[in-house]
Amino acid sequence: MIKAQNICKSYNNGAVRVLKDISIEIEDGAFTVILGASGSGKSTLMSVLSGLERPDSGTVVCGDEDLTAMNDKQLTEFRKRQVGFIFQQYYLLSHLSVESNVKLGADLAGNKNYREIIGQVGLGEKLKNRPFELSGGEQQRVCIARALAKKPNILFLDEPTGALDEKTGREVLDYISRLKKELGFTMIMVTHNENIAETADTVIRMNSGKIVEVYKNKSPKTAYEIGW
Repeated sequence: MIKAQNICKSYNNGAVRVLKDISIEIEDGAFTVILGASGSGKSTLMSVLSGLERPDSGTVVCGDEDLTAMNDKQLTEFRKRQVGFIFQQYYLLSHLSVESNVKLGADLAGNKNYREIIGQVGLGEKLKNRPFELSGGEQQRVCIARALAKKPNILFLDEPTGALDEKTGREVLDYISRLKKELGFTMIMVTHNENIAETADTVIRMNSGKIVEVYKNKSPKTAYEIGW
């Protein structure tokens, strides 16, 4: 479980308050969406929960590990062991093949079976292709494979379909959802898309740096059942 208590985060020496006394719990193995408009604080909350950024005050505990008590080296090791990231931007190395890009993630965990995950995202026949030879959806699937090749316990996603057209976005969301069920990791997705929130187990709605609503979807929908 991830448990955050009384999290506050500001920038510009406190002039810009982004997170205002946030307290949440996220269950192991759940698919949680953090939903909100641009500027609501959702991406900053993801960064704090994942150990990418430190809160100004409050605590973040993942399992039995207190992230807010860790130094920089310990936080880096935590992210290496526990966390995978998928962003709207692909951040692929253009001079490397699909296989080599994914291997970068696999090497962090000593995973020798990374080709299996490449096959699971439907790119088994494109191991030697480089990013410029792939579509946007295929590049995002490389990012998914790279993140999952680390065998993370927690996968954080920041608007992973934001740069994709509807057809490709649905395909990518469906891939991620099916892999989550198969592999059993905890998944936390940041999005402004109300429709995508319908696919999650739990939705945390944010506005102006605060949590304004938390609810569960009784029957989460698939990527092909939602509007877009």
